[in-house]
Amino acid sequence: MSFARQDGEDRTDLGALVSQVHPVFMLPPLAASAFGAVLAGSAALVPLVLHASATFLAVYTAHVKDGYVDFYVRAEDDDHPLSEAGCRRALLGSTLGFAAATLLLGALVDVVAAAITTPMWVLGFFHAPQFDTNPVTATVGYPLGIALAIVGGHYAQAGHVAVEPLAFGLVFLAVLAGVKVVDDAQDYAYDRSIGKRTVAVVLGRARARRFAYALLYLGLVLVVLFAVDGTFPTAAPLAAVAFGVVALIATRADAEVATMLLVRGAYVLLALLVVAVWYRPLAGVPLPDVGVLGPYTYLATEVAFGAFALALLVSARALRRAAATILGLYPLAFVWDWYTLEVGVFAIPLRTGVELLGIPIEEHLFMLVVPALVIGLHETLHERDDADGDSAGTDR
Repeated sequence: MSFARQDGEDRTDLGALVSQVHPVFMLPPLAASAFGAVLAGSAALVPLVLHASATFLAVYTAHVKDGYVDFYVRAEDDDHPLSEAGCRRALLGSTLGFAAATLLLGALVDVVAAAITTPMWVLGFFHAPQFDTNPVTATVGYPLGIALAIVGGHYAQAGHVAVEPLAFGLVFLAVLAGVKVVDDAQDYAYDRSIGKRTVAVVLGRARARRFAYALLYLGLVLVVLFAVDGTFPTAAPLAAVAFGVVALIATRADAEVATMLLVRGAYVLLALLVVAVWYRPLAGVPLPDVGVLGPYTYLATEVAFGAFALALLVSARALRRAAATILGLYPLAFVWDWYTLEVGVFAIPLRTGVELLGIPIEEHLFMLVVPALVIGLHETLHERDDADGDSAGTDR
């Protein structure tokens, strides 16, 4: 019973089967399954192996089916190591293996563990040709599989659904969907020529790129928000900062290089989140207290944020326009600030006590710094849009 397309030697058959194991795409789901176990605080070997095996076989099914469709159905690929019958046999074998692992997991844990695991195979088997032609399912299929691997890996250990793995699953769903949009943009011309509706084809490359970075931004902001409310460990935002730096660098690269950077950045994000969960390095460490500056505390924060705003404005060459806008806004802001202080809406204890025109000197600076920061960020973001030009229109 041969698997290889070239001949039936055992070594060739084995090589053909192994060729469908793509480490770049296989390792993240396996790592996500193990991460779920880490979130549970335990790693019982049997459920860990069963869930990881089911995860592996689901992704293997996706690769075999995708290769079969691309070569034998769509004729997109130039070559394929598996014969048409070999693809079917490999799909049958991976499906039976997945079913066995899932059923054993259900028997060992409960039926919910099997129910959470099963959709991974559905996503893999129907990726091509059903899901990969729709911009939504083509984009979220793999990220949703990662999210399910995290939740399922946790459930296999803990025996219940918890908020933390669901939150981590949501983060990776957003981040990896953004990476997928950037990745798909590499095949924009070809996908458009065959009518394959990826996000890049539907929106155009420039708009798709902005949408992708909005998803990345959403994922990283969620990390911070979940850390603030106590769902994530205190050190989790450091992982978001690390990935954010990579994403910022990727904004200046083309789709191919950006994808390479973002994929590796996602590995870094996962690794640092594992460290944050496993070791909890900042647990019990209090927040920095800038109040030690006493009456100069408010002033010091304004200087820091003001310097950042100034740097953004200078970088975006928007200093003059920002100055005009801020001066136009200043009288309204002054009256608003004076009134709220006068009627006791808020108090400012950590200030110098120096007043000018009836309000603290710090409030005058506040009315300069905040709009400068907003305008600086706005100009920096839209400077990138201007660099892209009207390519979104020409892509269509």
